[in-house]
Amino acid sequence: MREYELTVVFSPEIADEDIANEIEKLDQFITEKGGEITAEVNRLGRRKLAYPIRNFREGNYVLTQFQLQQSLTAELERNLESSEEILRHLLVRLDK
Repeated sequence: MREYELTVVFSPEIADEDIANEIEKLDQFITEKGGEITAEVNRLGRRKLAYPIRNFREGNYVLTQFQLQQSLTAELERNLESSEEILRHLLVRLDK
């Protein structure tokens, strides 16, 4: 398994408790596929975007680190792209 870092920008229209539910869904996907969350999920809060995305100027940022099989990252990204609550995401492989 490889180590990854995922940054997700959620829509500012989502309530805080709904963000927690979305994070739980993400964690559940990773663990169901045999992955492991390696660090505490870091909620960075609402921040101004560098440029408007879908007419939003702010987003709720969440950062997480996990281990997952490389072959499953494409499926993870498809799930992230299909979610309407997520404005942007960035998945980066960490080198050790």
